[in-house]
Amino acid sequence: MSAPSAAAAPAAPSNVPAQEEPHNEGSKLRTFISILRKFIGVSDLATVRFSLPSQLLEPTPNLEYWNYLDAPNAFVAIGTADDPVDRMLEVLRFWFTKDLKYAKGKPCKPYNSCLGEFFRCNWETEDDAPKIDTRALRGVLDTSESSSSSTPAPERLVPPGLGSGDARAASSVSISQASTNPTKPVRISYLTEQTSHHPPVSAFYIDCPEKGIHAKGFDQITAKFTGTSIKVSPGEHNLGIFITLERRNHETYQLTHPAAHLGGILRGALSVTVGDMCYITCPETRLKAILRYYDEGWLGRTTNKVEGIIFHYDPDNDDKHRIADVSEDDILVRLGGPWKEKIVFTLGPKPLNSHPPEKQITIIDIAPLAVAPKVLPPAEKQLPHESLQLWSEVTQAILSKQYSKATTLKQALEEAQREKARERERKNETWKPVFFEQATDKAGKPSLTEKGREVLRRAQKGDWSMEGIL
Repeated sequence: MSAPSAAAAPAAPSNVPAQEEPHNEGSKLRTFISILRKFIGVSDLATVRFSLPSQLLEPTPNLEYWNYLDAPNAFVAIGTADDPVDRMLEVLRFWFTKDLKYAKGKPCKPYNSCLGEFFRCNWETEDDAPKIDTRALRGVLDTSESSSSSTPAPERLVPPGLGSGDARAASSVSISQASTNPTKPVRISYLTEQTSHHPPVSAFYIDCPEKGIHAKGFDQITAKFTGTSIKVSPGEHNLGIFITLERRNHETYQLTHPAAHLGGILRGALSVTVGDMCYITCPETRLKAILRYYDEGWLGRTTNKVEGIIFHYDPDNDDKHRIADVSEDDILVRLGGPWKEKIVFTLGPKPLNSHPPEKQITIIDIAPLAVAPKVLPPAEKQLPHESLQLWSEVTQAILSKQYSKATTLKQALEEAQREKARERERKNETWKPVFFEQATDKAGKPSLTEKGREVLRRAQKGDWSMEGIL
């Protein structure tokens, strides 16, 4: 069938941009695969920094997309418990919420960040996470086990949030969905800056003074296309998330990232799977958690399972890297379950499945949760190189399906960045971050400059002015 002639189509009003033919998911994927095939064997796609057509991009700046506060009420609860094991469980509860965007949504490719680009925001959250108290919990479970099945269960002192204590139903310390209008809001402020272009690295800082918690780190990934999937791993400067509890003698938890795979490319159904080890360590409490993720099970079916333990370790001789390496005498807690659904924990070294259901405590149930919204600076308070302003025209073009225009605008931003780099080279100038002391750091812990600290101080007051800072 021949296409209708151009004369037969009604003319679009001159002041209304014409929309281009929408791209369906199938055509997007075919384009994506054709581009990826050029990079089979390339050791790190992230260093190539190739430019994808705009129709393949999520209309979101990378710095806005990459954060770990998908469930801010899980973050502000860290450090609540007096017992070190319970605090490690609070950290783990947060850990399993940080990737809600993957567990609940589809994989996407945001914009590549420009050097010096920055993003800031707040979260307002309720301090409503159930308390974790394993000492009280142990007493509840022991009582439940010794109670006669023919005798009505006695009233028990049950820690808040641990369910009814009824042996017929497992308890839970899972968080609820973060409220959009908290009655007693706790404010978290966030600042991130693209500190390096080659390799692409950004530094971030999360601050919650009311709860005495801050977190920081560098975000950097390496990516390799294997022909059937893309393996994404932390880069050399990405040593994880460092969470410090100021009111617990500044004890610090290092949370390392596992490698992940973007699969389903050939099937046309993109998904994220994880099949690697990750670790959470706290030298001050001498506690360590090992998490082992499984991406495939029997007959190659995706399981999205994770198993883990909390145990005593020696920070000066940290040689336990597998669960099998750890003596049962040192194991305090076991965890397990599908990380995209529900994860439970049990007390003691016995295998998780050897415990009856009433002794398996839900640490997180992902099913009812969704990514919490951010509080953003008003557009008139944002600077030109702030992420949402820098990419605003590209975003508007993509949302209106003007993909050619979006690609042209994106290429202009990328060329402007290259020209700035050439100009620095001509002047023999070294670029320095504005809000962070260093572009990268061997310890993986960025430090704020005074300007960075002032941005966060103002954000905590709800003040988005940059006057006197930049």
